[in-house]
Amino acid sequence: MKQNLIERIKRRDRIAGHAIKTGGLLVVASVIGILILIVKVALPLFYPPSAHVVNSFPVPRELGATRIIAAGLDDYRETGYLLDETGTFTFIDLRHGTILDRVPAVPTTERKRTVASVEKAGKLSYTLLWSDGSLAKVQVKFAPGFDGEGKRTIRHEVTAPFVEQPVKQPSQTVKTLVRSNDEKGTTRVDLSADGHVTITRQEITKDIFGTESAKRVTSPLTDPIPGRVSALALDQKGQYLYAGTDRGSLLRWDLGAAGAPQLTDNIRVFPDGRAVTALGLVLGDISIAVGDASGGFATWFPVAEQGLSEKRLKLIHQLSTHQGKVIDIIPSQRDKTLLSLDERGTLHVDHMTSERHLLTLQHSSPLVQIGLSAKGTGLLAIDAANAVTVWQLQIPHPDVSFGTLFGKVWYESYNEPAFVWQSSAANDDFEPKLSLTPLIFGTLKGTFYAMIFAVPLALLGAIYTSQFLNQRTKAIIKPAVEIMAAIPSVVIGFLAGLWLAPLLDKTIVAFFLSIGLIPAAIFIVILFWQRIRPATWIDRTTRGYEFLFLIPAILLGGAVSYYLGGMLEAALFNGDFKLWLYNQLGVRADQRNSIIISLALGFAIIPIIFTIAEDALSNVPKSLSAASLALGASRWQTAWRVVLPSAVPGIFSAIMIGFGRAVGETMIILMATGNTPIMNWSIFNGFRSLSANIAVEIPEAPVAGTLYRVLFLSAVLLFIFTFIVNTVAEVVRQNFRKKYGRF
Repeated sequence: MKQNLIERIKRRDRIAGHAIKTGGLLVVASVIGILILIVKVALPLFYPPSAHVVNSFPVPRELGATRIIAAGLDDYRETGYLLDETGTFTFIDLRHGTILDRVPAVPTTERKRTVASVEKAGKLSYTLLWSDGSLAKVQVKFAPGFDGEGKRTIRHEVTAPFVEQPVKQPSQTVKTLVRSNDEKGTTRVDLSADGHVTITRQEITKDIFGTESAKRVTSPLTDPIPGRVSALALDQKGQYLYAGTDRGSLLRWDLGAAGAPQLTDNIRVFPDGRAVTALGLVLGDISIAVGDASGGFATWFPVAEQGLSEKRLKLIHQLSTHQGKVIDIIPSQRDKTLLSLDERGTLHVDHMTSERHLLTLQHSSPLVQIGLSAKGTGLLAIDAANAVTVWQLQIPHPDVSFGTLFGKVWYESYNEPAFVWQSSAANDDFEPKLSLTPLIFGTLKGTFYAMIFAVPLALLGAIYTSQFLNQRTKAIIKPAVEIMAAIPSVVIGFLAGLWLAPLLDKTIVAFFLSIGLIPAAIFIVILFWQRIRPATWIDRTTRGYEFLFLIPAILLGGAVSYYLGGMLEAALFNGDFKLWLYNQLGVRADQRNSIIISLALGFAIIPIIFTIAEDALSNVPKSLSAASLALGASRWQTAWRVVLPSAVPGIFSAIMIGFGRAVGETMIILMATGNTPIMNWSIFNGFRSLSANIAVEIPEAPVAGTLYRVLFLSAVLLFIFTFIVNTVAEVVRQNFRKKYGRF
């Protein structure tokens, strides 16, 4: 009977052992699976761009020897168009190379005129200067749909929202730029054959009765231009005109200024005098891309320099260099990607912000005309052999690189490179700023301030509870502190953000006073206690309850701090400490700041550190402390010289576990700080951590988009960071165990 019982116990032990091993392996497998999942989502950020040819065919015979001046295609790479010098759009089925339709840009009975020049004026939009001097702005539109059999169809349309009759002799103008604005009218820029630039503005005004009238004002540019104008660019609002010259100068005029156009910049871009051969405004019309005769390619934008009130153009991003003269620049209408074509027919694809060279496209014959789809996923090119080639472009995350994620980047409208996180804005030409450095900094900042507050209190409390506190009182105090760990972090964050932050905002001076006065009051009580305790009955009756005598000291120190805080703020800071701080030191004090986080997050991690540290101290063999006391050491000497060194491995583990808890905390930081991704160690400012950023951004992040994957990369960084901290902590803990013994 007894043997059977022993066998059953052993069998159950084996089953329990296998179950524990299986559970442990499942936990490890689950953690590894989670890591693989988040890495799998984040990894495509670093996949290289690619391009492959979808189809290639000769230009349809129906076009004959007509010169093609522009090309484009839809986002599905099914329908493309060729614009020839007669002003006719020829729509082609890109899958078979057959003509679908031929549509004139502007319906007219005039057959003799041709297109003298064409300018890309936006998304599938062109400004045409006819040989008779008239103008037309035409727009190509693609509308995907489905037929009765469920097959996708692409309907195309050509509209002419702007048409202007001849205003000058056709032989005088070689290039014309036109921008229309419903409120301010129309701005037209003409470049003549002799290099002169003329500005014509048709201003729309309203009288007191609301009647509109148009006024045409023509004014040539009278500013001296160093060299001959070789390239022109005009922003979409018709406010800023850019010109490049054959002597390497870049000029900018403000056409919106009152009176004549005002020259704001005249920069010698290339000291060696090589010509500016191509200009193109990057999406958003803030940056100007400049190509030169030696194949150089860079972007400039206005920057407010020190000592100057107005912004001046400055070289910001240097992009990939061509082997020949840059002859055309095509900006993407989706992001800050730029396509540049050189005289050898080689096409480069670069991203301005990340300065990444994405692709180099070459063909058996030099490329001469390029058309980019609206979403930037397709490219139609015509080469010197009069063949049409269609590429599929796969450039999912051009704005992401290690530099943009972790380094300083010079963003548009910034006066210097900076670490910035700003994932969205109100318009589509926004330049995403996805630097993870401010978030990593915020994570470390919040953890640092929380640990400064929590570690001393938790460790001192653990030492007192394990070595000095009465056992009956300890049985109440320790569970009470452990229950604090069960308080939901959202509750702590709610109270910190809506109650503690406004309270501390009003009593900030008193808070700083309390940091000194409360410890001073405690120290005075301890000195007094040391004098009266040994010689009286107090030593026998109060042993283990000494902490009760410190409560009045804490309350008294807090009351005195509160009373003196208001007086000092009125006397020293004119009644407003925050305003004084900003005026005198330039430090802005936010209501939800790092002080609030240190208190709230510290409150959350104190129970964890306290519990583990107290267990480590209590598990030190009693024989060690008894031997120390027997040799005449005091309880404090025993705790400090004997018990504490023996429990160092466990205490270190407690601190590291609390550190990990602080690093991964989300709700407290989300609710109790301003969530401002700034890099500033000031305790008066907030911050944004990696975990809080994920919680804020993930609901609005498009699935598989750049922001979505960057947030998963943030999760990978948190995982790696936690893994490194835990690994280092375990190594250090093992060293402590070898040094101080295994307890």
